[in-house]
Amino acid sequence: MPRVMLRAVKPGLQCVPPVTALKVSANVLWPNLAGQKFAYPVKQLKALRDGTRKDPMMAPMAAGLSDEDINNLAAYFSGL
Repeated sequence: MPRVMLRAVKPGLQCVPPVTALKVSANVLWPNLAGQKFAYPVKQLKALRDGTRKDPMMAPMAAGLSDEDINNLAAYFSGL
């Protein structure tokens, strides 16, 4: 798992373990991360970070990500 995932989580916030540990969503409303095309998480994380996509759970985690962090996360999950 990329180190950025650990840095991206703000104090007091945690990713849901089934998503981070298994890379498969525990909720049908959330997409699976494993095997996503590279462009999908890049687009979504940048939108969350930049405020063009609103999500009270994910936006705070994406807020501190650099473009390099986002690309590293996308590469990791697209390679699973």
